[in-house]
Amino acid sequence: MKRRQFLATASAGALTVTLAGCSLVPVIPKRPASTADDAMGWIRHEGGHYTLRLPSTEMGQQISAALQGLAAEELGVEPAQVHLLRPATTDVARVRATVGSASVQNFALPLARACATLREALAQGPTQGTLTARNIPASALRSLRPRASAQPPGAPGQLHALVTGQPLFAGDTRLPGLLYGRVLRAPVSAELPSRPRAFDEAAARADPACVLVLQSLRFQQMNSLGLGIVARTPAALDRIEAALAVNWQVDGSFEGSAIGERIDIDRHLRRGSLQHTVRKDAVPDDTTWTLDLRMDIPLAAHAPIEPRSATAHWPAKASDGSALHVWAGTQDMFYVRDVLARQLGLAAARITVQSCRVGGGFGGRTLCTVELEAAVLAQAAGAPVKVQWSRAQEFAQGFQRPPSSHRIRARVHAGSLTHWWHAFASSHILFTPAAMPVWMQNLADLAGDSGVARGAQLPYHVPHQRIEFTAARLPVHTGPWRGLGAGPNTLAVESAMDECARLTQAEPLAWRLRHTTDPRLAGVLVHVARQSHWHERPRSDGSTLRGRGIAGGIYKGVSYAAAVADVEVHRATGQVRVTAVWCTHDCGLVLQPDGVRAQIEGNLVWCLGMVLLEELPVARSGVAAATFADYPLPRMGDVPPLHVHLVDSEEPPTGAGETAMVAGAGAIANALRDATGMRFARLPVRPADVLQAMAR
Repeated sequence: MKRRQFLATASAGALTVTLAGCSLVPVIPKRPASTADDAMGWIRHEGGHYTLRLPSTEMGQQISAALQGLAAEELGVEPAQVHLLRPATTDVARVRATVGSASVQNFALPLARACATLREALAQGPTQGTLTARNIPASALRSLRPRASAQPPGAPGQLHALVTGQPLFAGDTRLPGLLYGRVLRAPVSAELPSRPRAFDEAAARADPACVLVLQSLRFQQMNSLGLGIVARTPAALDRIEAALAVNWQVDGSFEGSAIGERIDIDRHLRRGSLQHTVRKDAVPDDTTWTLDLRMDIPLAAHAPIEPRSATAHWPAKASDGSALHVWAGTQDMFYVRDVLARQLGLAAARITVQSCRVGGGFGGRTLCTVELEAAVLAQAAGAPVKVQWSRAQEFAQGFQRPPSSHRIRARVHAGSLTHWWHAFASSHILFTPAAMPVWMQNLADLAGDSGVARGAQLPYHVPHQRIEFTAARLPVHTGPWRGLGAGPNTLAVESAMDECARLTQAEPLAWRLRHTTDPRLAGVLVHVARQSHWHERPRSDGSTLRGRGIAGGIYKGVSYAAAVADVEVHRATGQVRVTAVWCTHDCGLVLQPDGVRAQIEGNLVWCLGMVLLEELPVARSGVAAATFADYPLPRMGDVPPLHVHLVDSEEPPTGAGETAMVAGAGAIANALRDATGMRFARLPVRPADVLQAMAR
């Protein structure tokens, strides 16, 4: 019998695992605030050497360098004397996930207090045992004082290990007897129920590299039930998958057009008030609007350079008493541990998760996916197993940035904005459908997804405001993405602000300053204008249109950014090129300037992609992209000179990893408007869109 039915019970020649006692309520992430006593477990002094265990995942934001430098400054030693232990593991007190640009905000003060306590104890003579952290005021901590002079010596963080090719990433894990696994899934969205209907196990086992074919209910990811395979070499996985020739049972279908239909803001407004209100002043329905603008921003992928990977090992006799050890590139190692404990019926204390360096997270590595696949396969194989997603799996099985549809109406009277109405529809972010079943999401929707609303709060003074939104569950799963809703929402807001200025013949910078009451926002706007020589406008010629745009914003109420962008538009081809971007950034005290600049530059490149390139294709009931050829990203040649200025601030450190998203995309979109005289209401703006608009 060459083909066999996928049965829920054991059958000859197939290994089936049942799932017992799993609650219908998914695991909820726990996000405790770390204390200085918790931080005493991160820093150690032994035998004349300091070691620092990172509480946060390193994923290119250089948190390792920032915390290493902070510890060294507080201890009064050179950064090289503070040895970084890697990777972070779950054998420390539970910490918050590495999300929301909040690592410095969450961990700097506790670590500084712990290091000051350790320094003072060592100054009194040799110390053994465990110290209790002192509650030292932030103003008395040398590492958190405003820097009136030069920055302290830069800490290397993981830089040397990175450039010398040391094993930092989950994919670098090597263990004796390592095998390689994969979980096959139907090529459709996990929102649709799918499962293997039939497959040729005999053909797969005929490959000498095949170790096992595994059926397990633990391979259920939302509505997608997978089929596991394990091989002796990575290359054999493709052969075994082809030999299995799985026939998939899929219940239901959808077309790509369903995405836009479900979030069409005008369709939602015709039904009446939206689900959730960010602000609702009295805005009469019969207001005469100066501006009525619609903008649509499409589905987008995280597109990390490193597809996710995990290695799992069930040691026979672990010295630490653990039953399962997992190496993974995760942004929340404790959440992964909690899910594994629930799914595998283990006490959390018997699971160790090591959080390896992540080659691009952006909120996409917050769930437990590949880690559970590796653990189940390793348990069945009786050997360590590595699961490495392919690029196609990363696109298809990860969650995406939700699309959004915006309608902004504004009224200007006597040279000032008096009324503002921003209505938008999107899909879920914090209440991600990739982890929440429909019934639970319906309950959570009673409160509203604050991730969807992020960035919608107007940073300018307008007396009467109405800001509301609705979140619709889509057939393609959405979730946290860099800045959550802040990137799309502030792009729409800054586009509308720019249009209001143009409709009233106001100068765009002066218009924003007229409506700004926050001195820090005004400060970054004024500085970026001075930095870019704002009033020296680029001029068009016979072959090329040129324009300049400005935008600004506040991220999470604590970090500020403003940007100016220059663009060129080729008249004959419609090709748009960003030729320069300036950004002024105020995130309070900066611990690691090079790292912050790198984060801002990354944000600005994302902004370029948002406006000009990125749109995730959906077709045949799922994501249609399998490679970067299907999902264009900004390339090196697309990236203009980026001029970044960090504000010297005495404010406490806040977030830097996502803040520039509130300014960069708006500046580029407004520059395009300045060059062409047209507001492009649907993104991304491609050459064909430009040519069509200019032909009107």
